[in-house]
Amino acid sequence: APGAPDTGSTDREEGAAAPSVSGVYFICPLTGDVVRKDQKEKHLREAIQAYFSVDPVAASIMEIHTFNKDRDKVRLCVETMAKYLDNIYLHPEEEKYRKIKLQNKVFQERISCLEGTHKFFQAVGFETKTLPVPEQDSMEEYYVLKEEMLSRLEELKEHKEQLLSSEPVRAQLHRQLTVFQPSPSGAAARFELPHDFFNLTAEELRREQRLRTEAVEKASMLRTRAMREKEEQREMRKYNYTLLRVRFPDGYILQGTFYARESVSALYNFVREALKEDWLPFELLAPGGVKLTDENLAFNECGLVPSALLSLAWDAAVMADVEAAAAEEQRSALKAELLAGVQTLS
Repeated sequence: APGAPDTGSTDREEGAAAPSVSGVYFICPLTGDVVRKDQKEKHLREAIQAYFSVDPVAASIMEIHTFNKDRDKVRLCVETMAKYLDNIYLHPEEEKYRKIKLQNKVFQERISCLEGTHKFFQAVGFETKTLPVPEQDSMEEYYVLKEEMLSRLEELKEHKEQLLSSEPVRAQLHRQLTVFQPSPSGAAARFELPHDFFNLTAEELRREQRLRTEAVEKASMLRTRAMREKEEQREMRKYNYTLLRVRFPDGYILQGTFYARESVSALYNFVREALKEDWLPFELLAPGGVKLTDENLAFNECGLVPSALLSLAWDAAVMADVEAAAAEEQRSALKAELLAGVQTLS
């Protein structure tokens, strides 16, 4: 498929159907590599580590924002670090601001315990020195700003602003765009999803399948609306991703991977980007023919998880004009490069 990762072989039970997609993949924003979900964190870490040779300040900021998961702690950390740098920038003549005691309580509790912070101080021009503590008969470790940095205070200010404005480095979900030949409805609506698509272990998944038979019996029981909504909420949380197929009027099928909590607008954009003429108006219909008119709804709110086959309907009036103006028979609305890699649904 165009842009799809080289997935190689997939593990599956003897006699099981081939998966509709071999897993969930991500694109690393630093290297452009496509990596499988379970390799994503490791790859990001290695990519950021490699970036230290390019720009150690930017790399250390990436580490701080990406590998410390508690966002409140990160915010407090970077604000405190920024204060240290501000003091130097605003009072360059004050020597006391150019020294940071490593055992200082605030430094220990807010900064020292977070990943990447020490690398940042070293990258922006601090060095470690053991100095006597004023009015005490003891020595302590300090970060001391190198003398030459006093002539580069604007750089220090830029680093501070970069530290405050940065976001975690996030790998982008790979859509694994695939186009399939026109296929019988049965094949198009059949999905075999790998475990990556579920927020469950393989054992939990098997248990879920057993419970589904019991759920059929339960469904006939009288339940309050609140009970039903609570169960639906629980169902929604089981899925991290969804595999969606859009059948075009000429039978071609467009397939892509999405987050379960992404909005319907992401699917409209995905389809639009695959069209030769991206201005052509169309509607997407969920299974059962329901029009997806509210593009702000998430896929799991529409019941389009963990997979769904949708239909595309063109605007009839516009298509009549397009066909009338065309000198030759209309070919598929999909881009030629996508059709060049068309596959057959197994």
